[in-house]
Amino acid sequence: MPPPGGRDFEPASESPRSRLTLGYASIVPASPMTAAADPTTPLPADDPELFELDLRGLRRHWAATADRSPIGSEAMTGADLKAQKLGVTGQRLMEHAGAAVAAAVKAIAEATERWRKGPIVILCGPGNNGGDGLVAARYLARAGADVAAVLVSDAAIPSTPDAARNWNRLDREPRVSRIHASTGLDLKVFSKDVDRASVIVDALLGTGVHGELRDPIRSAVELILAARRAKVPVVAVDTPTAVDLTSGDATDPVVQADLTVTFHRPKTGLLTRRGAALAGKVLVAPIGIPRQADRG
Repeated sequence: MPPPGGRDFEPASESPRSRLTLGYASIVPASPMTAAADPTTPLPADDPELFELDLRGLRRHWAATADRSPIGSEAMTGADLKAQKLGVTGQRLMEHAGAAVAAAVKAIAEATERWRKGPIVILCGPGNNGGDGLVAARYLARAGADVAAVLVSDAAIPSTPDAARNWNRLDREPRVSRIHASTGLDLKVFSKDVDRASVIVDALLGTGVHGELRDPIRSAVELILAARRAKVPVVAVDTPTAVDLTSGDATDPVVQADLTVTFHRPKTGLLTRRGAALAGKVLVAPIGIPRQADRG
C-alpha cells in the first residue's frame, strides 16, 4: 500500500516447478453480474470465509475488484489519501490489505502442499508496504502458521505510524518471530536456511524504484531470488519489489513472484508484458477505499 503523504522482459531460465501452476488464468474478466455484487462482498478483515478459500475461490471472491479499470501508482496514492480524508483510516486500509495477503499466502501454501511445513518468511520494508506484511504475519500466525517477520531497515522500527503500530503488536503473537535485519550481512546469514520456508513474502517496497537498490533492501531481494531458486513460492505485496506499478519497468535485481496481491484496482504496470512476467498470477483485493476516492 503506498505510504501516506505521497501513499520486453524475458525471465531467467527456470526449472519446471519454478513457475507455479496456480489453477486459474492471470487475467479473467468478471461478468457484469459479478461486478454488480461488489457491495455485498465483505472486506478482507471482516470476511469470515476468507481463510477457507483456495486461490480460485479468492479470485472469484474478488472478481468485481479485478474488473475495475486499472490505475497507476500516482492515482493509487491519491485514492488512498482521499479515502483517509473521507474518514477511512490508514490503519484500517492496512488491516484489510494485510488480511488479504495472509489469505492468499495460506492459499498458495495449501495449493503447493507447504502449509505448516516450515515457517512463512515475510520480508518487510520500513514503510506501509512492510506494514501490510506485518498485518499478514499476525493473521497467518492466528491461522496456525509459524511466521518470521523480518524488518529490513536501517532503523529498528518501521518509519510510518501505522506500520510501527503493527510491528509492536507482533510482540504479543507467540507464533511470530520478529527479526531486525539492518545490513546485507544480516540477510546473508538469515538466507542460509531460507530453503526451509514454506512461503516467502515480498513486502519490501510498494512502488517502483529509481536507480539501483541499496542494502539492506538489495540483499533482501537477492534472498527472495535464492528462495525461489530453491522452489519456495514467492508472494509479492502490491507489486514485486523493483517493478514500477505505473509503467511495469524494473530495475535490477528485481523480485520474480509466483503470485502478487495488489489492492483496490488492477495496476497498469502489472498489465504490461514486463510487469506481468514478474508479477506471476495477480489477485486484486478490495481494502475499503470508497469509489468516490477515485474522483477528482
